Amino acid sequence: MTETLPQPITPLSPAQQTSLINLIRRAAKTEILPRFRNLSAAQVNTKSGPHDLVTEADTAAEAMIARGILRMFPTAMVLGEEAAAENPALRAKAAKAELAFIIDPVDGTWNFAHGLPLFGVILAATRFGRPVFGLLYDAIMDDWIVADDATPTTIAGANSAPRPLSVSAGGALADISGYIHLYLLPKDKQAAMAATLPDFARTMMLRCSCHEYRTIAQGGAEFCLSGILNPWDHAAGVLICQKAGGFVQMLDGRPYETSITEGYLLAAPDQETWEKLRDRFAFLTEPN
Repeated sequence: MTETLPQPITPLSPAQQTSLINLIRRAAKTEILPRFRNLSAAQVNTKSGPHDLVTEADTAAEAMIARGILRMFPTAMVLGEEAAAENPALRAKAAKAELAFIIDPVDGTWNFAHGLPLFGVILAATRFGRPVFGLLYDAIMDDWIVADDATPTTIAGANSAPRPLSVSAGGALADISGYIHLYLLPKDKQAAMAATLPDFARTMMLRCSCHEYRTIAQGGAEFCLSGILNPWDHAAGVLICQKAGGFVQMLDGRPYETSITEGYLLAAPDQETWEKLRDRFAFLTEPN
C-alpha cells in the first residue's frame, strides 16, 4: 500500500507563519503561563466528564488567538476546541472551509490543571479539511515545531535557529515504543488492546497530543494510535510527522482529513512499520 497525498497547496508565507508563531507565544505569555500552578478551584471546570477539564487559561488563550488570526486572515474560518464544545456544528463547517485555523489553546489541560509542565499549544491551518500548516508549541521551553505542505518539519526556539527533524528508523514491534490511548478506546476493545502491550518495547500516554507528536517527530517514539479524532489534537501533528518523514493514515487506509470523526488514526515512522502496527491492531476494525 502506498500513501498517495495530494499535490502541495501554496502554503502560508514565511512572514505569515512567523506572525502566527509570535501570536501563539504572546498568548502563552499573557494568558497561559501566569495561570500555571496559580488556578483556583473556580477557574477549573469539566466538559464531557470529570477528566475532561477546561480552565480559564484555555478560554482566555483561545479568545486571544482567534482574535489575532482573524485580524490576519479576516475571511478564514477559526475553530477552537472550546468554541466547538459550545457549538459542535463548527467542526463540520471548518472541515469544508477553503481556509480554516484550528486551535487547541492548552493541549494537555489535565496536566496543566494539576501542575504538570507537560502541555502545549497546537495550531493547524487546513484547506478543505486537509492540513497545510502545523505548529506544536511548548510554552514552558518557548520552542516550536512547525511544518507546512511544501517544506520539511523544523524545530526552533527563542534562542535557537530552525533545524530539521526526522522520525526514527522504525523496526520490529518488540523494539519500538509508542502512545496508545487505552482508556479512550471503546470499552469492548480495551482488553484486547491491553493484551498487545507486551508486544512493544514500551507504551505510554502523555495526556498531551502536542508532546506525543513532538516526540515522534524528533525520533523519540515510533507510533501513536488514537481513537478520538478531534481535529485540534491531530491536524497539526499529522502534517508535522509526515513532513518529518513519517507515515500517517487512518487504520483502514484512508488519508487523514478533519472531516473524519470515527475510526482509528495511526502514526508511524515509515510505511513498513505502519503496516506491522496495522496488522497487530486489525482487531479494532473487526466486528465484535
